[in-house]
Amino acid sequence: MSSSTCRATREAALERHADSLAGIIVEPFIQGAGGMLFHSEDVLKRLRAAADKYELLLIFDEIFTGFCRTGPMFACEAAGVAPDIMTLGKALTGGAIPLAATLASRKVFEAFWSDDPAHALMHGPTFMGNALACAAANASLDLFERENRAMQAVDLAKAMGTELGRCIGMTGVRDVRVRGAVGVVELDGIANLNDLKRRLVAEGVWVRPFRNIVYLTPALTIGEDDLRSLTRAIVKVAAEGV
Repeated sequence: MSSSTCRATREAALERHADSLAGIIVEPFIQGAGGMLFHSEDVLKRLRAAADKYELLLIFDEIFTGFCRTGPMFACEAAGVAPDIMTLGKALTGGAIPLAATLASRKVFEAFWSDDPAHALMHGPTFMGNALACAAANASLDLFERENRAMQAVDLAKAMGTELGRCIGMTGVRDVRVRGAVGVVELDGIANLNDLKRRLVAEGVWVRPFRNIVYLTPALTIGEDDLRSLTRAIVKVAAEGV
């Protein structure tokens, strides 16, 4: 489907259903579990415009894309688009312990800020305010301040682009794409997913392919040798056919 067709389809759907919608939610730049599908800054700008036009909340799920995974600290920064709500997690604690956070614009926040229990957003789960998780988050954020994570993502993009780029033109390889610290080899199909996993393990790496893709989302601090082991294993297995 072409981009113009996608825009027309989205616009028609919003026109029909806007009155029954609360918001638009998207993983900016990269749709993760949907197949590591990439989109551009313009898509996010058009979604912002559509949300404003139909008075909907624009929600960015940056649990996967945040903290330099796509290059900048947050994907929304690169697009120059401010969401109404943004969700964070994963790298918030460096993956050391589960913790999530939800950020909201002042307009959204004030709509739920009240001393009246009937009006306020009552949210008090058992694990709310986990002191250990918050300490891990503070330690992780301190490292982001001291070390250039964004540059590390740029370096990873260059390395994966070069190494995984060797798969381009191989039989059965549909596409190779890299954005920030995400590298994807899209295949025509995977005949036996478990067999592919075993072959990668036999090469000394643990990689989790799914659907028709083999992908890498390495730690931003990964060493060159470790990254090369991952990329070379994928290239070798792809060359042998899947």
